[in-house]
Amino acid sequence: MKKTIKQHEEKKKDKKTEDNLETGAVPAYLLDRNQPQREKVLSNMLKQKRKEKAAKWNVPLPKVRQQSEHEVFKVMKTGKSKRKAWKRMVTKVTYVGEGFTRKPPKFERFIRPMALRYTKAHVTHPELKTTLCLKMIGVKKNPGGSMYTSLGVVTKGTVIEVDCSELGLVTQTGKVVWGKYAQVTNNPENDGVINAVLLV
Repeated sequence: MKKTIKQHEEKKKDKKTEDNLETGAVPAYLLDRNQPQREKVLSNMLKQKRKEKAAKWNVPLPKVRQQSEHEVFKVMKTGKSKRKAWKRMVTKVTYVGEGFTRKPPKFERFIRPMALRYTKAHVTHPELKTTLCLKMIGVKKNPGGSMYTSLGVVTKGTVIEVDCSELGLVTQTGKVVWGKYAQVTNNPENDGVINAVLLV
């Protein structure tokens, strides 16, 4: 058995050497096959940099309770016989941009009530120990998922973007900081206000 295995290995070696002798010139597209690819190294470096950027801030609330769809959405019955149940009403606080226009009621799947639409947040600066009422620019990330983020649902632990031009913060290059991220620390639907801590 050992002899046969040895013979097979020798045959394979001979074949490889023969192939190399036969080919001689290697086509251009095969030149970099045996060398480590530079692209991979570059992409890995970029991924590493992105990870470092993402882990820049220490979030005040690292773990938040998951919000179920039953809590966030209320099923709306529509149609003449109230049999259709494809519409959803958002029962949590939401942020809607300035230039937002609603779809016609017939085509609107998610209804965001006017009473629960907020545009300002009470943001605390952890180093300055001051709280300011700042205008919201958008919802960056809701821990519940991408659907809540796209709808602009603001729950506890949500990272929002606020307009901090009033604070007069300046970068190292001397540019004025316009928008900064903050994490919501309360349940806005219970308190009636959005309280957040600025991520510095």
